[in-house]
Amino acid sequence: MSENRSGGPAASTDATTASASPECADTLGKDDAVQDEALMQQALDAAILGVRGANPLVGAMLVSEAGDVLSIGHHRGAGTHHAERDALERFRRDHPGGSDLGTATLYSTLEPCRHQGRQPACTELIIDAGVGRVVHGASDPSSNGGGAEVLRRAGIDVVSGVLAQQCQALNHRWVTAANQSRPFVTAHLAQTMDGRIAAEDGTSQWITSKAARDHTHQVRSRADAILVGTNTVAVDDPRLTARTPSGELSLRQPLRVVMGMTPVRPGLQLTQGLPEGDGWVQLRTRDPLTALQELAQTTHGGYPVKHVLVEGGQSVLSAFFAADLVDEVFAYQAPLLLGTGRGSVGDIGVRTLSEAPRFALDPAEGGPVQIMDSDVCVHLQPKGDTCSPES
Repeated sequence: MSENRSGGPAASTDATTASASPECADTLGKDDAVQDEALMQQALDAAILGVRGANPLVGAMLVSEAGDVLSIGHHRGAGTHHAERDALERFRRDHPGGSDLGTATLYSTLEPCRHQGRQPACTELIIDAGVGRVVHGASDPSSNGGGAEVLRRAGIDVVSGVLAQQCQALNHRWVTAANQSRPFVTAHLAQTMDGRIAAEDGTSQWITSKAARDHTHQVRSRADAILVGTNTVAVDDPRLTARTPSGELSLRQPLRVVMGMTPVRPGLQLTQGLPEGDGWVQLRTRDPLTALQELAQTTHGGYPVKHVLVEGGQSVLSAFFAADLVDEVFAYQAPLLLGTGRGSVGDIGVRTLSEAPRFALDPAEGGPVQIMDSDVCVHLQPKGDTCSPES
């Protein structure tokens, strides 16, 4: 995994091997292993403070030789400091006079990156800071992996695989998206108690509260693209912009994407002049994987599209759910009942209960359940074999 981040050899230790093999007892004693696991759990707790999207969740922590926590950091999304850099800079702010980190340990839930992207490579920052020991959980299977070996060649003691299963589970859907060479997908459901997104006469503004809509705009502002179907564009005439609570355009705007075969009618808000018409595209396909693969080859604002927010309508959301291409769900539930009208999700091919896709509560970004005015926002992710960091 990667945060999109984008001397003789030191002793290296694999945590799993060390805890089971007597030959490694001198390198990593039982007490050290127990302490490493306890501290890695704290790094995991920090990681879930972040947001899902283009980059994985990552937590990091600097610890003194005596076991005192010096600083804690986490990644806050694409374009922000990586967790390791966050921890190092927090330490520097708290110790303006500087301090020798040669006996300190840096814990990271993910193997530090060696790739220069929007942020500098974490391996370089760690080496320059003089950190003497690094302990990481999950290894990076992507092309940006190999950071542990870079650190070892620089003379840093590296321990790999501490709480590896939990660290891997933290980002299991991010890994799925990366392995499929497609963007990470967040699905947006704004619905009534009975799962309706519009009344029988087509009215839908507004089902959810302003607080829920403001949260949606926060998600829009960090997504690389927002995707809807041609019917949603024709019926609702949305702007598909990210806006602040006061209604102003956010500094960062997603690429607006329309999926479907029907041409977008001229004169709709989506097609108007700047800034409303700055950055929109139609993908002439009904296949969600094809759409994502096309977006993976697209750049917006100078960077590749790696996070797509799917907002509907029913046919588009159903296609993404049916294809198991949804990695995260924000379901906003309003205290309304319609009884009839259009549902948020239609036929996804489920004919019996055992075929139904199941989801797990997602503890990231403020917790799995949040109250937003009169609405309830439930944060979910597809249930994997090991989808919970606490499992």
